[in-house]
Amino acid sequence: MALDQEFEEELDEEEGQEMSFLEHLEELRWNIIRAVGSVLVFAILGWVYIQEIYQYVIIAPAKTNFWTYRMMCKLGEAVGAEGLCIDKIDFELQALGVGEQFSMALTSSVIIGLVFAFPYAFWEIWRFIKPGLKKYERKAARGAVFYVTFLFFSGVFFGYYVVTPLALNFLANFKLDDSIINEFSISSYISMVATLTLACGLAFQLPVVVFVLSRVGILTPSFMREYRRHSLIVILIVAAVITPSPDIYSQILVALPLTLLYEVSIIVSGRVQKAKEREEVRLAKVQDRMNND
Repeated sequence: MALDQEFEEELDEEEGQEMSFLEHLEELRWNIIRAVGSVLVFAILGWVYIQEIYQYVIIAPAKTNFWTYRMMCKLGEAVGAEGLCIDKIDFELQALGVGEQFSMALTSSVIIGLVFAFPYAFWEIWRFIKPGLKKYERKAARGAVFYVTFLFFSGVFFGYYVVTPLALNFLANFKLDDSIINEFSISSYISMVATLTLACGLAFQLPVVVFVLSRVGILTPSFMREYRRHSLIVILIVAAVITPSPDIYSQILVALPLTLLYEVSIIVSGRVQKAKEREEVRLAKVQDRMNND
């Protein structure tokens, strides 16, 4: 009887949540408006403090006193590898166009808005999707906003503090001839920092993507284990695309956490499959009871 009552409650809940197509569109429109509004709010804040953000955040990886370089130097002293200390990043930034500094300040503000508004924007999207899920699906996806946000910012920090400084140091100190002076445009520099940071943030969403694909039955843990070697090739290709430099060390540095996330994704897929099997058994029992009655 408990199973029958729970099943009927789920049916009543789903019927109570039914909305017309136009009502869904209207709700989606307001979710999108609020999400875009949050991006604009943070973008405006970024514009107000753009000089401080540029000095302490954007341009920071180009300075030898950046946190990553200091940690590398300490590591070098600890293991006796003085070559890890970076005492010079040989390049200069310049604005090539009349309005390049203004346009890059505007672009940087929008990027800042996208990064910091991401949790709220995703929450708005999740608010729209969640009512359409069944009760057991909502239970399985509990904490989705937290995990997506955690993975995104983990990727952002990894891209900013690890991939960006190492790629920048390699590109700035790589020279065909000492007579060639590295003078990078501000647009190319900001584009590189933003690309590496955001790309890592999105790449770290792999467990979430696997969770969704496993829920719809496209992926299974056995399939992922079978094609583990193939996935390593794909991960290396993705790492090569994310890192703009041909430095193999930077690419391996990106590939390592992605490989770890792939292994985590196998566990996630396995848990999803077990949850689906338990739900199928439960529904089968409910159906049998209803047939017997």
